[in-house]
Amino acid sequence: MSLLSPFSRRLYLRIWLAVVGGMAVFAFAVGLAWRIAAEHNEQQNTTPPPARELTLRDGAGKPVLQGQAVRRPFEPGGPVEYAIESEDGSRYLLQMSPRQRPPGAPERRNMGGHNPGHDAAFWLRPPFGFLWMLGLVGIAVTVGVFPIIRRLLQRLETLRRSVQRFGEGDLSARVAEQGHDEVAELARQFNAAAARIETLVKSHKSLLANASHELRSPLTRIRMGLELMQGSAPSPAFREEILRNIAELDQLVDEILLASRLDARDADMGTVELVDLVGLAAEECARVDAELDTGASAGALEVRGVAKLLRRALRNLLENARRYSQGGITLRLQRAGARVEVHVCDHGPGVPPGQRERIFEPFYRLPGASERAGGVGLGLALVRSIAERHDGTVRCQARPDGASGACFVLTLPLE
Repeated sequence: MSLLSPFSRRLYLRIWLAVVGGMAVFAFAVGLAWRIAAEHNEQQNTTPPPARELTLRDGAGKPVLQGQAVRRPFEPGGPVEYAIESEDGSRYLLQMSPRQRPPGAPERRNMGGHNPGHDAAFWLRPPFGFLWMLGLVGIAVTVGVFPIIRRLLQRLETLRRSVQRFGEGDLSARVAEQGHDEVAELARQFNAAAARIETLVKSHKSLLANASHELRSPLTRIRMGLELMQGSAPSPAFREEILRNIAELDQLVDEILLASRLDARDADMGTVELVDLVGLAAEECARVDAELDTGASAGALEVRGVAKLLRRALRNLLENARRYSQGGITLRLQRAGARVEVHVCDHGPGVPPGQRERIFEPFYRLPGASERAGGVGLGLALVRSIAERHDGTVRCQARPDGASGACFVLTLPLE
């Protein structure tokens, strides 16, 4: 395994290495600049200064000596010497003893000079002292920044493990949502997506299990009938029973396929167009001999959607009402702001309040409902899926007049 392999696989190590590398480059640049400045100062201190005019006068102010004075290079702590050349060509040497340092006063140092008395602390003087300081700061930053970066990226590591668990089949894997930064937003999006996928997978498993059971029932009845017939000519009642079971199988297969296509949001369900809801409701009410009430909405109520899906939603609501009611089915259309409400009310036994949400689950039947009463338990689930496909809702409630029965309300946005 390459030495760089851990850095290529761990984001926090790469960020830490980038910070350390940045600090190293910064320290090198500052040290180089400090070195150049030190060399420049040393060059200035070792280069003889330019000659200056010198005039020496006596007590009466009369010039005694006039000429050019040049300071010679000197060692720190040594005497200062000036070379003087007079106007007549004579040369003189002026020596000044070093300045005495008061007791307890700090020693003055020269950037470019060398102090023989303090060779033991040579590594502490510029530029080496500054480089040592940068080195210590770099080491402190290198050691101190690692746990900080590791802590910041710990949530990414947790997210990675959760995604790995989810990919291995644990659909209940979730990530703790901490903070309000990009990592927290990513965690929230992952949790939402994971919850959606888990719901879809459970829904498909439930659909498969219930479909297997529902398909088995009419097939079992057909097989038993054929065994009882034992080669004799079928009676009209038996023929009618066989046809009824075949129709139930056909309806079940059709509704299962439609439910699967509605779950797939990208599936093409048909052309989206303006649909006259009044005309559609009138046709479906005529099929089941239901009463249509448009109220004050005598004009056209147009919604944008797929006509065959909206027709299927109305038909399922009316068929459900006819199945549990002895008559008196009413379909009422009314405006509700920018939406239209379709009320399908019956005079059946009604739906208990605790069951009004569950009846929209696939293959769910009310307690005591018989399979021979018709329906396969997918009609209302399809109505909800169609409503959601059109940005609408559907709910079950008691009749507004207080009479026995149930009232289903389908709400759709108007064009």
